[in-house]
Amino acid sequence: MREFIYAANWKMHKTPSEAKVFFEKFIPLLNQKNKKGPNGGVRRVLFFVPALDLFVCEQLTRDHGVDVGGQNIHMELKGAFTGENSAQVLKSIGASWVLVGHSERRSLFSETDLQTGLKMKTAMACGLSAMLCVGESLAEREAKTTIEVVNRQLEAGLLQVSDLVRKSPQQISIAYEPVWAIGTGKVATPEQASEVHQSIRRWLAAKFDATVASEIAILYGGSVKPDNSSSLATMPDIDGFLVGGASLEPESFLGLMA
Repeated sequence: MREFIYAANWKMHKTPSEAKVFFEKFIPLLNQKNKKGPNGGVRRVLFFVPALDLFVCEQLTRDHGVDVGGQNIHMELKGAFTGENSAQVLKSIGASWVLVGHSERRSLFSETDLQTGLKMKTAMACGLSAMLCVGESLAEREAKTTIEVVNRQLEAGLLQVSDLVRKSPQQISIAYEPVWAIGTGKVATPEQASEVHQSIRRWLAAKFDATVASEIAILYGGSVKPDNSSSLATMPDIDGFLVGGASLEPESFLGLMA
């Protein structure tokens, strides 16, 4: 049974002191929640936090069943890349995950498909679990090229690490985030989301095999809130959520969980 992952993406929010206040409230309440996800799998809770908060957040969540990860890494482990984040450094300070190819990295910072593949390779080689983000723009959805776009992003992100995926499929997850639904208040219908998730599962089975495909969690990310999470969570092949704004307050993030 696949894990059900509740992943928070804090983006560029929260100082270390604000993170401390958040987790002091969040962790006791989390312990009162069901430790199983809606799919019957083990619940995993994960926070992608700003790089300058990583060390503090790892200390605050250690031994509480909560993982922390970085929001971005450079393709190289070290070097003359001012302002970038090293996967090696993330791993050394206790991060266990990294987010790769988020739509904001692609659209605002011109990150290419090729770069996402190189970052996946670096992350996995370093022992980090990697969450690969894929998704289409509004124009691409209206042009009915959603599946084509998502398949292209999957191929770029995963085929460079195909041996690692076959060896350790639990080390990766995929987040489907329709770009037109991020931060807009719009959300894909459960049926729209599930259709893409099932297509991703089929792609994984075709490129790897059914066993590998069955072990990889596929999350939905796109204006997930407590009032729409339950209908999404029960759909086929939706194995969790990548959550932005609703993860910034303990109550709203916990409201997504059973």
